[in-house]
Amino acid sequence: MDRIETKLVFGGEQRRYQHDAATTQCRMTFSVYLPPQVAERKVPVLYWLSGLTCTDENFSTKAGAQRVAAQLGMALVMPDTSPRGEGVPDDPEGAYDFGLGAGFYLNATQAPWSTHYRMYDYVVEELPALVESTLPLDGRRAIAGHSMGGHGALMIALRNPDRYISTSAFSPIVNPAGVPWGRKALGRYLGEDPAAWAAYDTVALVQQTEHHLPLLVDQGTADQFLEEQLKTDRLEAACESSGYPAMIRMHGGYDHSYYFIASFIEDHLRFHYAAITAGQTPPD
Repeated sequence: MDRIETKLVFGGEQRRYQHDAATTQCRMTFSVYLPPQVAERKVPVLYWLSGLTCTDENFSTKAGAQRVAAQLGMALVMPDTSPRGEGVPDDPEGAYDFGLGAGFYLNATQAPWSTHYRMYDYVVEELPALVESTLPLDGRRAIAGHSMGGHGALMIALRNPDRYISTSAFSPIVNPAGVPWGRKALGRYLGEDPAAWAAYDTVALVQQTEHHLPLLVDQGTADQFLEEQLKTDRLEAACESSGYPAMIRMHGGYDHSYYFIASFIEDHLRFHYAAITAGQTPPD
């Protein structure tokens, strides 16, 4: 890990790192917020997955999460949204919803994507192993995200309930197998057989899992992508039919932007803190 930047924020440190990743076979950049409590002890961590077109910096600069993370004593780890660099293929038409910035947190099986686009293994295995062996993190993990990253956070947690204590999302793509963004990405990364897509589809996974992690979703009713791409009602129906006790909240008038995330990020951090600490009262 090469540290390339450090900023002081609410008594803690906002850092950026780069490293050569074995999973994606390229140099990856990620951001970390370490709260002031790391001077005295190791702390739990929230992994944050960002959405289409984003990098590791969108959340750290726009969400305003560091203030509450500093109060709670929780670290934040923010990976990039896809592999990047020389030799990493991109959408030949330059579309924003595929290729660079649009890794969809899966392991691609189709050429030319399969060499580098292995964000699932990177987020689940390689990045946690790296940061938790190097930084003062105590091994207690939660995972959250927005839009494409919300899809990633929910899907990864549902597939790995032994690795994460809780999961949450803002405006997630809950049924990628059934919407244009997802069908495009899954079809190209995984091939045209929809049977291969189910492993990366939250609606399908909710109906299959026997493990009920604490799960929170916030969705704005004025989100321009709600009806065509996000389909929150499908997740609500899947949770109801399968008996999964998810907390799904609709917020009147909010859109898809980071203004929405900034408005409710404190709720999410405290939700994860409560799960991680088994309901202990959070500090003021």
